[in-house]
Amino acid sequence: MPTRDLGLLLLINLIWAFAIVAASASLKHFPPLEFTWLRFIFISAMMVPWLRWQPGKMQQIFWIAITGGTLNFALLFLGLQMAGEVSTVAIASQLGVPFATIMSIVFLGEVVRWRRWTGIALSFAGVMVIGFDPRVIGYLDGFLVVVASAFVGSFSSILMRRIKDVPVFEMQALISTISWPFLLLLTLVFESGQVEATRTASLAQWSGIAYVALMSSMVAHAGFYYLIQRYEVSKVTPLTLLSPLFTVVLGVVLLGETLTWRIVIGGAITLAGVTIVSLRERTHLREPIIR
Repeated sequence: MPTRDLGLLLLINLIWAFAIVAASASLKHFPPLEFTWLRFIFISAMMVPWLRWQPGKMQQIFWIAITGGTLNFALLFLGLQMAGEVSTVAIASQLGVPFATIMSIVFLGEVVRWRRWTGIALSFAGVMVIGFDPRVIGYLDGFLVVVASAFVGSFSSILMRRIKDVPVFEMQALISTISWPFLLLLTLVFESGQVEATRTASLAQWSGIAYVALMSSMVAHAGFYYLIQRYEVSKVTPLTLLSPLFTVVLGVVLLGETLTWRIVIGGAITLAGVTIVSLRERTHLREPIIR
């Protein structure tokens, strides 16, 4: 891979990593479901030029939006707010890859060989090591909500495999447009203080939402799609695992998070397992899901 494209891939990883940090900062002010709703309505507004009806595919796209958009991100940002730390959240969110493999076995009848089973086992073993860390036990509920987010999001990966010939930006436009009304309903039912949070939000807190919507979902996502069109997916995808590593570093440097030996070892085991699964798995995926 030329230095230019390798630099682009590193930039994409940094954008995704900083998105977790930016979201964590904004979630100290906004309720998590309101934050998720604002994120998606921001994306939806920007993606209007790509909004297209997809005949014969809208039922599948609807369920992709509900699982990979509404529920996945609602649980992710809820768990991030509950946990209050970005390092463990970034690692736990990677479980979407082994979860998707398990779903492909159950629903698509795919045959998984011993290498991917080893990767799956390592992924969950690493998360268990992290889960027993005394600091993580203090916010174990939030950690488990992020794991649930990865599980729900894995269903969208299975549905994505069955959809052909939907350009990535058109898929993003549909996912965001379908997701935000449901998220609006969820925040109105389960949260309070949204008007006050919106009225009193600082520029920095609004910038967190704008960054996650614009830089993470559009700029980085478009760059990633550009790269997988030029190179084999098996060469590009493993390098995206730099994103959680960058998130851990940013969490320590910018947020003052402390790494324990359990988090370091558990994170290394989890990412090693995810790498193994990714090398065998992502070649089957035609379109990257919205991030």
